[in-house]
Amino acid sequence: QVQLVESGGGLVQTGGSLRLSCAASGSAFRIKNMGWYRQAPGKQRELVATITSAGSTNYADSVKGRFTISRDNAKNTVYLQMNSLEAEDTAVYYCNVNAGLVTTRDYWGQGTQVTVSS
Repeated sequence: QVQLVESGGGLVQTGGSLRLSCAASGSAFRIKNMGWYRQAPGKQRELVATITSAGSTNYADSVKGRFTISRDNAKNTVYLQMNSLEAEDTAVYYCNVNAGLVTTRDYWGQGTQVTVSS
């Protein structure tokens, strides 16, 4: 089993920045892909950004150039630096980790609220 603990959400004004963190813990596991998803009220959960174990990244078009995903493999932690935040970025942000020992599966964090006020 893998446990994920997220932190870093909050309230920020338009144009501001926030940094989300998600730390994975557990026993005997290897992490493959890590990522962030978000869900706004009344909308489906959507991909924000992902990063592979080799460091390759992928971003939703709506956040390209504003958000940066990174990971610290020694700490089993993934980060999301969010700059130039817009009201449309308001959502609950969820960390996602694909991990396991022999086989892997997806794990989800509890979610952290990001609210951007205009």
